[in-house]
Amino acid sequence: MIDYNKLLNPTVLEIKPSGIRKFFDIAAEMDDVISLGVGEPDFQTPWHIRQAGIKSLQDGKTKYTSNWGIMELRKAVSDYMKEQLGCEYDPATEVLISVGGSEAIDAAVRAIVGRGDEVLIVEPSFVCYEPIVKLAGGVPVIISTKAENEFRLTADELKSHITDRTKLLVLPYPGNPTGAIMEREDLEAIAEVLRDTSIAVISDEIYSELTYTGQKHVSIASLDGMQERTVVINGFSKTYNTRNVLCTSTTLTLLSSTVHKGTDLHTLADVHQTYALRAIQLVSAGAEHIDIQLIHIDRHLAESLYRIGMEQHTMLLSNGTDLL
Repeated sequence: MIDYNKLLNPTVLEIKPSGIRKFFDIAAEMDDVISLGVGEPDFQTPWHIRQAGIKSLQDGKTKYTSNWGIMELRKAVSDYMKEQLGCEYDPATEVLISVGGSEAIDAAVRAIVGRGDEVLIVEPSFVCYEPIVKLAGGVPVIISTKAENEFRLTADELKSHITDRTKLLVLPYPGNPTGAIMEREDLEAIAEVLRDTSIAVISDEIYSELTYTGQKHVSIASLDGMQERTVVINGFSKTYNTRNVLCTSTTLTLLSSTVHKGTDLHTLADVHQTYALRAIQLVSAGAEHIDIQLIHIDRHLAESLYRIGMEQHTMLLSNGTDLL
C-alpha cells in the first residue's frame, strides 16, 4: 500500500485547513443560519451585469482568450485605476486579469519570493496569504495589529519586523475581517519606511469600494515613489457580487511580465471577462440603479447591527450618503 506521507509534498501537508471554509461548509448544511464566514455580498449580482454575461453566451463568446485578459477589459481597468486612484497603468503590459483574487496573489508572490525570503503579513487578514508564501518557499512573518490602533499598520510595527531577508509586504486594506482602513497619512508613514529599501508591496484592495468613513479609498500605489514597487490587486466580487474575475496591476514592466509567467498556464473564459467588463463600466459611469441598491443594502445592514446591540456610529458612503 502506498505511503502518502512519503509521496505528498511535506509543505502542503503542513498547511492547516481554513477554519473559515470549514465554518462555511457547516453553515451551508444548516437551516435558518446566516453565514458571515466568507467575504461575499448577500445580494444578487445587479441585473445589467448578469445580462451582459447572458448576452456574451448568446453571442458565442465561449472561447479561450489571451491569458493576460481581453484588451477591452484591461483598458477599462487602466481607466478605473486612473480615475479612482490617480495611478496610470499601460493596459498592454501592466494590467493582468486573473481567475479570482487568490490566483492573483499566488502569481504575484511566486514572481517575487524565493526560497528563504521573508514576507511580512499584516494580521488579522485573509487566510490565504500565509499558505501561499509557504508554497512559494518563503517565510511568513506575521505583524499583529492592535485594536487600539484600529488594526492599522504603524511605521514602528513595520520597522521592527524588517530584516535583511525581507522581500515583500502584504498590505490588506480595507481589511478582512476587521474592516480596518489605512488613511493617507497612515500610508505615507509606511511609504516613508519602504522608499529606501528594495521591499515590494502587494496591496490587496479588493474591499476598496466598501468604506464607510465618508473618505475615498487611498491606494499606497498612488503615493510618491510607491507605484513602481506595488502590485495592486482588486476586483468586482465584493462590490457587485461578480465573482471569478479579478485583476492585478503593476507599473513595473519586468515585474508584470514575471507575474504573467506565473499565470502562463492558466486559461480565461471570454464570458467571465465580459461579465467583469460590464461591472467596471457601470462603476466608472456611477450607475444610479446600482448605487441605490447598495445604499439600501448597506443601510439595512447598519440598522440590523444596531438593533442587536452594536455601538451606533455615523456611517457614510464615499458619496456622502448617511446610512443611519
